[in-house]
Amino acid sequence: MTTTPKATTTATTATTTPTTAITPTTAITSKAPRVSRRGLLGAAGAAAAGAGTFISQPEAVAASPVLWTRPDGSGMPPVSGLHLQFGADAAREVVVSWQTPVPVKRPRVMFGTPAHGMGTEVTARTTSYQDAKSRQTIYVHHARLNRLRPGTGYVYAAVHDGATPEAGSFRTGPGGRAPFTFTSFGDQGTPTVGKLNGPRPPKITEKLVYLNDNLGSPYANDVTTAVERIAPLFHLVNGDLCYANLSEDRLRTWSDWFDMTSRSSRFRPWMPAAGNHENELGNGPIGFAAYQAYFSLPGNGGDAETEGLWYAFTVGSVRVVSLANDDVAYQDAGNTYVRGYSGGAQRRWLEAELARARADRDIDWIVVVMHQVVVSTADHPGNGADLGIREEWLPLFDTYGVDLVVCGHEHHYERSHPIRGQEPSDTMTPTPAATRTDLVDTTGGTVHMVIGGGGTSVPSMDVLFDTPRCNVITGVGATGANGHKSPVYVTEAAPWSAVRDRVNPYGFAAFTVDPGTERGGLTTMSVTYYAVTGLYGRVEPVDTFTLRRTRGDGERRR
Repeated sequence: MTTTPKATTTATTATTTPTTAITPTTAITSKAPRVSRRGLLGAAGAAAAGAGTFISQPEAVAASPVLWTRPDGSGMPPVSGLHLQFGADAAREVVVSWQTPVPVKRPRVMFGTPAHGMGTEVTARTTSYQDAKSRQTIYVHHARLNRLRPGTGYVYAAVHDGATPEAGSFRTGPGGRAPFTFTSFGDQGTPTVGKLNGPRPPKITEKLVYLNDNLGSPYANDVTTAVERIAPLFHLVNGDLCYANLSEDRLRTWSDWFDMTSRSSRFRPWMPAAGNHENELGNGPIGFAAYQAYFSLPGNGGDAETEGLWYAFTVGSVRVVSLANDDVAYQDAGNTYVRGYSGGAQRRWLEAELARARADRDIDWIVVVMHQVVVSTADHPGNGADLGIREEWLPLFDTYGVDLVVCGHEHHYERSHPIRGQEPSDTMTPTPAATRTDLVDTTGGTVHMVIGGGGTSVPSMDVLFDTPRCNVITGVGATGANGHKSPVYVTEAAPWSAVRDRVNPYGFAAFTVDPGTERGGLTTMSVTYYAVTGLYGRVEPVDTFTLRRTRGDGERRR
């Protein structure tokens, strides 16, 4: 397996100074003046476009001496791909991230509450990776804002020396049981429109070709817009973010994806799961160095090689667990075949994580986000379900009562009945625990949702079996002409199949958590799957149902 050196990390140390407006955080510069959002934008606009955008240039400079120091003609790259991630406790920690193609000086974030202005400055930590194909290095800057207040709105601006500040906002998760909404989809790609062959513009000597080599479609952009119409607290990306591993220009593909999704992810964390198309040949020992550099995710107790590939975080009464399925899946679908790379470490971590979550009386719901699927009724050329995941994960989901699993990989929408246990077959066919589709009690079983219509140009809703059946990958054979190990399939009945969308290729799901009011009473999660049907994020509800379970603060379960 081709490898490159591990990602490097540099950091700048700063002192900590509290302000009267908000709780101090780590890595705060000394005596940073309080800067209002109006003053910040005025400083940025005045320096970039002349005086008078919001306030005069002298007033702007006076209001923001530490933030706005751009020299004329500095030539530094802008703040690009601004995006947010939650820490392990969404009520108290958010990471602000962006990337540049060259090293920059003093990457930092100013933040605060709208009422009191951006009075706190946090120095960003810089990590980097060298793309093995282009040999170019990308630098990613992560500013960790911690000791935040639960359920609070914040405004912020990211900047480095010589760049225009880029502003955003976010809301922290609730401190304890409270209602909120999150969304989910997988398999997005970028808004590619196809390819163009000549004529060549002046001074271009090579043949001009725009390749749609990363399975992009214009709907990738529309789905991003549609998520913003819901304005969730956070969004789950169920793997296969941009398909950079298929692209001739991997760096441009990542850049295009972040430019597109930043319209949403600068205002709410987009929390990813690693998919097979995040596996890039030569980028790190197991191919995920780019993904690991772009995101700063909660730790998993492992080494740098697996950092960020699996993790968990808490939002209110929900524990979200993100898994990296290439570690256990039989299918060979990345740039390199890496099944078993963790040596069982991920499974051991998962069991301990699920045990802690289910024993925690403050946690009601356990939601797993992952890429490859346990269930699918797509015929070829769809991928099908993977026996490796059924073998490794399903027994743990059953033992610890996982409520919901959201996936991608198959480029359509469907969901299962609640499943618990398996039939005594070679494919471990999941057994439905109930068949009602409008109201589901997840204490009886886990609901699996395939939400893979995030924007890819190869939807699979038109290859669903007429009568629900499932192709299950039970192993791999010899390497084929495409350079991948050939999948070995067994076809089974699909008694677990509940709802399928055979019409709409693109969409996402929204989940609204209602914690309930009675100790030991019921909590619900209302779910709507929206088809994205056109420009400006036009949506149509396709599937609506409710999950319910008993709250975890009642009598301790045995």
